[in-house]
Amino acid sequence: MAGFRSLARQVRDPRGDLALRRYSLRKCLERFAPYGHRATWDHLCARHGIEPEDRAPDPVRLIRALEELEEARAVWLAYEAGFAERRRREKHDGLRRPGTFDDWHRRTWGGNGIAHCEDPTVHPGAPLAEVLGRLIAALSTKPGTTCPVCTGAAILWRQDLEREPWAGPVCTGCGIVVPRPVLTTKALTEAKRAGTRALASAA
Repeated sequence: MAGFRSLARQVRDPRGDLALRRYSLRKCLERFAPYGHRATWDHLCARHGIEPEDRAPDPVRLIRALEELEEARAVWLAYEAGFAERRRREKHDGLRRPGTFDDWHRRTWGGNGIAHCEDPTVHPGAPLAEVLGRLIAALSTKPGTTCPVCTGAAILWRQDLEREPWAGPVCTGCGIVVPRPVLTTKALTEAKRAGTRALASAA
């Protein structure tokens, strides 16, 4: 199975068939897709003017989309390296089991669904690296009351998420499932109340 860097070389190969180069970019998303596979593809297509179903897109646009993905991956790999170093120190100090704060990291292993978007067509508009930078910064500071990506306050608790943890806070502005550790207890309570009201109005 080809790795991310091998697939990236195929995307850049000027001698390659355009359909294959596009396919290789899609395969890159199986290795790294911050919003989830479909939402990340939709994001890259929207930002770089690629028709999602175009089998022979402009190679310049393909490469620009790849570059955006690579920049975000570099941000994530740096975070992963820091996380691994912290865990080594904690184990050395006798803390063998990760805390509940690290549950989010466990679920995003490999960089898939870091800022998962439930609706593949609703996702942040900023570059992926910028979004991940905001999210990582929020994880290293005190919990807040707004979405760390778009600073929106409209956060709704959903009970029907498509992946673990199956329920959680979703920003109605940018569409990400907000990691619980970045929100205060009060913000989570408000999100649950808003979710209950939304269910009641839909009934």
